[in-house]
Amino acid sequence: MKLPFSALIGLILTGLFVFTAVFANFLAPYPVDAIVGKVWESPSSQFLLGTDTIGRDILSRLIFGAQVTIFVALASSLLAFSMGSFFGFLAATRGGWVDTGLSRLVDLMMAVPSLIVALVVLSVLPLNLLVLILVMGVLDSTRVFRLSRAVAVDITVMDYVEAARLRGEGQGWIIFREVLPNALSPLVAEFGLRFIFAVLFISTLSFLGLGIQPPLSDWGGMVRENKDALVYGKSAALMPALAIALLAISVNLVADWVLSRTTSLKGGRGA
Repeated sequence: MKLPFSALIGLILTGLFVFTAVFANFLAPYPVDAIVGKVWESPSSQFLLGTDTIGRDILSRLIFGAQVTIFVALASSLLAFSMGSFFGFLAATRGGWVDTGLSRLVDLMMAVPSLIVALVVLSVLPLNLLVLILVMGVLDSTRVFRLSRAVAVDITVMDYVEAARLRGEGQGWIIFREVLPNALSPLVAEFGLRFIFAVLFISTLSFLGLGIQPPLSDWGGMVRENKDALVYGKSAALMPALAIALLAISVNLVADWVLSRTTSLKGGRGA
């Protein structure tokens, strides 16, 4: 199998981001909250990307920010897919009032923009990583529900699913042994897109002051902290913005490659 050039670039960049996040404590030249220089120093041999609004090393904060940003985005995406796919499969396989009730509940949740809901909820709850992950995961699970239900509706009419029902298999068997394996390809491709959305979402919340809180560092918060530097021609706010863009592009390239190699629905496997 020949790997497309765009997918190769995406895999390399994504791997670099993940490597940086995992080994942030060893790669960062300075502690995340250490004041090591003057305000908004230009890039130099001592500070490769310069310093921020209070003299902290931008490169170190970018590295630690990768750790926090990727962890929160990944955890919330996994939660969203666990919840959304399970309830989507349940709605499709059970049908009737279960399908109607879950679908109308999701419609109600999606009627209000996710950002507004998150801002309201986070304004009254403690601001910590667990709360952020739960809020983001629950809100994003509505999109996953829609996709998983749409895919599962087509799968549940297949012969091998009907055969499993005639054998007397339970609901859990049908969901996890019949529907899930045949819906995995579109869900895997969608996971990359939802991960990108989670990165952008947590960065937006942090920019608005309701995301990652100090002393932790994340890229959206770094843009907010250094936005005034643009007035003075400094690039402190551009570095985290560039990191967000590069991560989104690299993951999107990988997701597009996965999507191109799969179809929305496999032919199915025998039970």
